[in-house]
Amino acid sequence: MSISHHRYLLVLAALFFLVWTALAIAPLYREDWALENALVLAGVLVIATTYKRLPMSRVSYTLIFLFLCLHEVGAHYTYAEVPYDQWFLSLTGGTLNEILGWERNNFDRVIHFCYGLLLAYPVREVFLRVGNVRGFWGYFLSLVLTMATSMMFELFEWGAAELFGGDLGMAYLGIQGDVWDGHKDMALASLGALVAMSLTALLNLYLQRDFALEWTESLRVKRPEPLGEDEIARLWRKRR
Repeated sequence: MSISHHRYLLVLAALFFLVWTALAIAPLYREDWALENALVLAGVLVIATTYKRLPMSRVSYTLIFLFLCLHEVGAHYTYAEVPYDQWFLSLTGGTLNEILGWERNNFDRVIHFCYGLLLAYPVREVFLRVGNVRGFWGYFLSLVLTMATSMMFELFEWGAAELFGGDLGMAYLGIQGDVWDGHKDMALASLGALVAMSLTALLNLYLQRDFALEWTESLRVKRPEPLGEDEIARLWRKRR
């Protein structure tokens, strides 16, 4: 990693620490804030322990930084009670919910969309550089993994709500009476990832001269022989 690249990461880390510190002061619900930050701590540790072997691009680090900052706002107020309508009212004299026809606090829905929109690209970078995927699979697998982790987070939310119960469980779950809340959150995260990968593909289509060739090659059958029981038999014979 170059000095300028390293410095850029340090600047983002310092800015996030300032945001985190400011929003850690007197959160609306301290227990929910701590629970929301458990995954943030895990993510920061992963970035810190892997950046020497796998330094991400400035684009990826910036996208991760933006998502984490948005998440910290939700953790400070709890996602169901972020006062974005009051902020919008003080700036414009009207509420965002009225303009968009929303009947609930939709900050959590926006953040789920941003989860896919902002994190699918860093996921793709890891697939390309570690998994060495190319063409179609670089976009498809990034979309699928983002969808899968969104589903896993909904299961994590459900498990936490069941485990802690009471006000903490409901604050963390934040369904606001919508029985389809989890389904809508996953759909929005998937849509965000689809938008991100579509934009990335369009950019690469414009910039990459061998885009079509790489895409076609990625879909070509590399091993014509079947696997499954045939592969098991081959490995068994080799072992003996």
